[in-house]
Formats: sequence, C-alpha cells, structure tokens
Amino acid sequence: MTTEHEAAHPTRMLFLGDASLADGFRLIGFESIPDPTPEAADLVFRDLSRNREKAFVIVDDRIMRADCPNLRQVRREGGRIVVVSVPPLNSPTVLASEVADRLTALFGAGTLPPGASDHGAGAT
Repeated sequence: MTTEHEAAHPTRMLFLGDASLADGFRLIGFESIPDPTPEAADLVFRDLSRNREKAFVIVDDRIMRADCPNLRQVRREGGRIVVVSVPPLNSPTVLASEVADRLTALFGAGTLPPGASDHGAGAT
C-alpha cells in the first residue's frame, strides 16, 4: 500500500550515459540524459540529493568512473537513490565496482574476465 506522500513523489527512473543506449531507456519509461558531461551528471545527483528525491539511476561506465563528488556521496549514503552502471554496447565488459576491486585485491586480476581489473579512479 502506498502512502499519499509516496503517490505525490514517485521514484524517478533516470538514465545518464551513451546516446546509443538512451533511446532504449527512454522507450521503457526512463528520463534519459544522453552523453552528459561528468559535471552535468554530477549536478543531477546534487539536485536529487538536495530535493530529497527517491530515484533509480542507471549510468554508463564512463559516468561511474568520472570524478563526480555528488555521485560518490549518493553511493556512500545508499537508501533513497540507487545507482547501477551498465557497460558500453561495443566494448568488452569492464567491471567497475567495489566488489570487483576487492576481488582483484584478494585474488589478483586473473580471477576476473579479461579487462575486468582495469578500474577507473572514480569507481567507489
């Protein structure tokens, strides 16, 4: 059962990333921001936080790896804003997550698929 507050403020669904993926996400009901700069993406996360909005946000790996302080803050806090990343369509999959980083640290790069240990400095 949803409360009156939840009905008035539904969870936003956003996609920030490669234009080749943005149309598909738009077709399934996501607000799409194709090819945002890291600064523009960071402003989206700042606004979501400031407005205390609930959101499910999918970003491409480029944004996940970028230097976005507000994205890092949202990921540390958890809760209202959930962020997941998707790999590019035409590139090998490279895992950019804390789990992948920890697996690499514990077991070495050979335990992950080729290219998976190449994590950007922005991954948290």
